[in-house]
Amino acid sequence: MNDEELLSIAREEIKQSYAPYSKYYVGAALESSEGTIFTGCNIENANYSNSIHAEELAIAKAVQEGYRSFERIAVSSDRRDGVTPCGMCRQSLSEFCESDLRIICEGAHGPVTYTLGELLPNTITGEHLE
Repeated sequence: MNDEELLSIAREEIKQSYAPYSKYYVGAALESSEGTIFTGCNIENANYSNSIHAEELAIAKAVQEGYRSFERIAVSSDRRDGVTPCGMCRQSLSEFCESDLRIICEGAHGPVTYTLGELLPNTITGEHLE
């Protein structure tokens, strides 16, 4: 599966989003090292702080199924505006992913790829808690 196909899965997941307040719909597709795809969509709550981000839902589904190693994630919004994972989602990804995790996003002229390390340098790790 190429990056565009993974991004297409993320786009399809947008349809499942629940975002009645912001009207900003997001989908994500996370690929495990074994090639299994986990999807997520944003699910808002009226107080916003209880909202679930698409990337977090995909991570949670994967971890619940026993997966802990990932190759890449694709993220898209209904606006196709180049959205990248927010800081909170980047930190959540860093719990299970190396800095070379590929993050595929919508660009003005097609997919744009970043690494987690580019988007979140000097991440907080479990070593910081020791």
